Amino acid sequence: MGLFDLFSKKKADAPKASGRDTERLGRLVANKFSQNLDRQDAIEQLSRMSTKDSAAALLKRFDWQLDPSITDQEEKENCLRGIVAVGQDALGPVRNYAKKAESLMWPLRVLKNIVSGQELTDELLSMLDQFDTEYTRNVEPKLQLITELAEHKTDEVRAALEPFLEDASEPVRFAAVTSVFAIGNPDSLPALIAALEQEESLRVKNRIAEGLSQKGWELPEALLPVAAKGLPGNYRVQGNKVQPG
Repeated sequence: MGLFDLFSKKKADAPKASGRDTERLGRLVANKFSQNLDRQDAIEQLSRMSTKDSAAALLKRFDWQLDPSITDQEEKENCLRGIVAVGQDALGPVRNYAKKAESLMWPLRVLKNIVSGQELTDELLSMLDQFDTEYTRNVEPKLQLITELAEHKTDEVRAALEPFLEDASEPVRFAAVTSVFAIGNPDSLPALIAALEQEESLRVKNRIAEGLSQKGWELPEALLPVAAKGLPGNYRVQGNKVQPG
């Protein structure tokens, strides 16, 4: 029986394990230098437990990478399935893990397999709340959340993303601009023009100008002078819209 088949078994059939068992197996999963077969067996046992604690233990496998990459991918996919099998009970461990994670790629995949719709949006916004716009050593989690939220086209998401148009990190600002335009609400015009006015990165300026031109949004009269001054040289204000040229 394969690992995936085990996930379809009822929780009543899951092995009863003590906290000590879960900790021991979790240490194997978290240790990059554990033997492959031992670690993979630990992943299988934890997946069969299907508990909140087993989900927390499996999440630790997302902390590191293994060569060859195909083995790394397979182990992480198996951990993902084991966590998802826990269902809503896994959300608490996922939230706790995300607070300290160097990357949110796998936790986000877990979330999207457990919740959807407004519940997923709420989870993503809650994660984004832990970040501000100040300097941070590792911007990857922030970038991943901002990019993911582009798929959630609500006014609440728009309002949550706009402050990151002024983030200390240029890649974060670029991602925020891209996501704001993906949401496509012209109520973002004041925030975008304000960002354009103070932006130093030509890449971000061009992304804002390109988005304004593509959307064809009409600029309020009060924003026209600010926009005209902030646009890069390959864009201009014509009438009350931004045009290339």
